[in-house]
Amino acid sequence: MELPNEYKKPPTSLGEWVIVVLVKRLPLIGLIMLIVWATDKNTDPEKANWAKAELIVKLIIFAGVILFIAVIGFGVFANFADEINWSDFD
Repeated sequence: MELPNEYKKPPTSLGEWVIVVLVKRLPLIGLIMLIVWATDKNTDPEKANWAKAELIVKLIIFAGVILFIAVIGFGVFANFADEINWSDFD
């Protein structure tokens, strides 16, 4: 029985993981590289799955921050809306 090619490759080395994590921490380049690693067919499957998981976590955090800002913004607007004389805008 022949093993699939993904199991024939040696595991990703510690040095390569250190470089991957350092590149991921660069603000815009890291995001671009995560997208490349997640979508490229030639990327190691374990690195591709890791990149997909990182992108999902980033999207969840981004949605949470947007929701938090919207709630705070709405609260601030509602607080000051009572003090505005709306008839001035007619």
